[in-house]
Amino acid sequence: MTLVEWAEAVRRELELADTDPLGKEDVDRVLDLARDAAHSVARPAAPLTTYLLGIAVGRGADPDRAAAALSRLALDQKDES
Repeated sequence: MTLVEWAEAVRRELELADTDPLGKEDVDRVLDLARDAAHSVARPAAPLTTYLLGIAVGRGADPDRAAAALSRLALDQKDES
């Protein structure tokens, strides 16, 4: 099962039929953000940060802009260490 297929299975399980399916670019965006948070802040920051991204997007934030802002925030933490 690919991650895109997994995302679709999760979307069905959560009864999110009224939302757009996730494509590879969506999965890559989340994984890139998770990587930046895990490597620049702490490993547990990865799921927390991606969860908060999901809340922001659910409230209308642009996924690309929000993920980019959070990646910059995480990478800035690494630079400050």
